[in-house]
Amino acid sequence: MTFGAFVLALSLWLFLISNNTYNMVVDMPIEARNLSAQHALNKEVPKVAKVRLKGTGRSLFKSYILKSFFPNFKLVIDLERISEEYSFILNDYFERYPQKISIPSNFDVQYVEIVYPNSIQISLDEYKEKIVDVVVNANISPAPGYTMVGNSEIIPRKVKIAGPKETIEKINIVSTIKYDLNEISDEIQTKMILNTIAEDIIELTPKEVLFKQKIEIISERIISEIPVQLKNVVDEVQVFLSPQTVSLTVVGGIDFISSLNPKDIYINVDFSKWKPSVKFYPIQVEAPTDIIKWMDLSPQNIELIVTKSIE
Repeated sequence: MTFGAFVLALSLWLFLISNNTYNMVVDMPIEARNLSAQHALNKEVPKVAKVRLKGTGRSLFKSYILKSFFPNFKLVIDLERISEEYSFILNDYFERYPQKISIPSNFDVQYVEIVYPNSIQISLDEYKEKIVDVVVNANISPAPGYTMVGNSEIIPRKVKIAGPKETIEKINIVSTIKYDLNEISDEIQTKMILNTIAEDIIELTPKEVLFKQKIEIISERIISEIPVQLKNVVDEVQVFLSPQTVSLTVVGGIDFISSLNPKDIYINVDFSKWKPSVKFYPIQVEAPTDIIKWMDLSPQNIELIVTKSIE
């Protein structure tokens, strides 16, 4: 043991066994209570104050060790008679109301003074509630060979916020905290904590939501007999398509593509591009958004046979 460490240990030992009186500055929680139901805090109240306590070395050490385990070790500020704004000069306030200083009797220490802060400014506003949308803040990366399918589900999609009117009126959405979901190969079904905005003055109900997202292994499937639609046709003519159906291969989530039927894929030919000298026209494909890609379209062109319309 070095000489410095020895001196420190000896000093601590003497302090612990000493019955001499000392002063010590400790952090003491602040509790603001009795706020009117019609009002809300417009800004956060400091969570702790630095307080000077007096007692024997043994008592101060015991208080320092045990204070976190005693919820009744605190300073209380009564907001019952506050209407809009008020500045609490802390040393004056607790000198006038010593009963607001809560120290367990078995600590055997005495309150001396507030060291910091000198004062607390209380600002109140009208209490307001509002329903807002939830937004998920997440980066989702499926594992190789997997893909997201369908829209995500948030339960509930809306939550209630409550607090000072001026602040509440500016909030239109509440997001979750940031989540990074990587290498996902199973359906996501997880609770997400909402991002607390000024947690001491804004209440959230509920404080978390359930997030769901389908994740499926990637596969491919040939879909045949997809009907070809004709768009921008005019009444003066009759148009025959040859062939009237096509086939293609789709790539996507295995359960999703297995549930597709030919009518879920929109195949069309644009008649506005027709010319008497041209027989074959390219096909346009509109596939559902959850299809990763389509390929192997057969045939790739459609013949248009045009005749005059029969009256």
